[in-house]
Amino acid sequence: MPRTLDHPPQAPALRARRRPRVPYALLAPAVLLLLAALAYPVGWQLFTSLHQFGLAQQFGASAEFVGLGNYARLVTDPGLWSVVLRSLAFCLVNAVVTMAIGVLLALLMKAVPRAVALVLQVSLLLAWAMPVVAAMTVWRWLFDYRRGVVNHLLTQLGFDFVGHSWLEQPLSFFFVATVVIVWMSVPFVAFSVYAGLTQVPDEVLEAAQIDGANARQRFTGIILPMVRPVLALVLLLQVIWDLRVFAQIKLLQDAGGVPSETNLLGTYIYQVGVGSGDFGAASAVSVFVLALTITLSWPYVRTLLREEGP
Repeated sequence: MPRTLDHPPQAPALRARRRPRVPYALLAPAVLLLLAALAYPVGWQLFTSLHQFGLAQQFGASAEFVGLGNYARLVTDPGLWSVVLRSLAFCLVNAVVTMAIGVLLALLMKAVPRAVALVLQVSLLLAWAMPVVAAMTVWRWLFDYRRGVVNHLLTQLGFDFVGHSWLEQPLSFFFVATVVIVWMSVPFVAFSVYAGLTQVPDEVLEAAQIDGANARQRFTGIILPMVRPVLALVLLLQVIWDLRVFAQIKLLQDAGGVPSETNLLGTYIYQVGVGSGDFGAASAVSVFVLALTITLSWPYVRTLLREEGP
């Protein structure tokens, strides 16, 4: 139909003609490579979770198909739900604390002179670059109940911390774990938020200051809305990472923690799979963690799709 004022072109047809295809073609190889890389591990997890898979199957014995039997055993196990609740609480506390400290450090780097900001950035990079095992060795020594620096300093201040074991009780165990994980995670949050803060125009902040806005009003009215996408993305990544934490908890358990009272989802999967040789049940828990991660991240993905949609 010819384009006339009496017969305007249909809107969907216009959008279809205007939609570029080159970006999709450029993204296709990366998407196909990503799907191929994920297909085998995810497919193997699903296959194992539907079979009776133990040590014998590791050496070639055939695996019996049990359907949803592994999942049924897990959902009726009260131990799993206590681990899930403990993991969610630990994840949320660590994510909130990490975000709060990271944002404060980013604001500090933006406010202090360049030389001080550089020293702060180098310090954060050193903390971030330290290998997990090396960092955990230092932290275990700091909280050691015999020769730990923390106990020594608290004792010097007048508290009775001689021979106090931080890792025996679950509450103090998770306090130490929170300190370690927040210390390791804060640099990423601080640098990401700092990068977002550099995109806030100084002219806008100066105009608001001239109009009489104080520091809190400039932060809540100008800075926070502008860096909100960065905060949302970093918070989502932080929640995912804290939900899957394993090495720090496992190394603290080896240093004196009680696994049955301090297990999170990562160490629980390790205990069920490697510790008990029940790889089918461990795979079922892994699939459950994958579904839980998708559920927690779905609100952000849905918001992102709405913002990017036509």
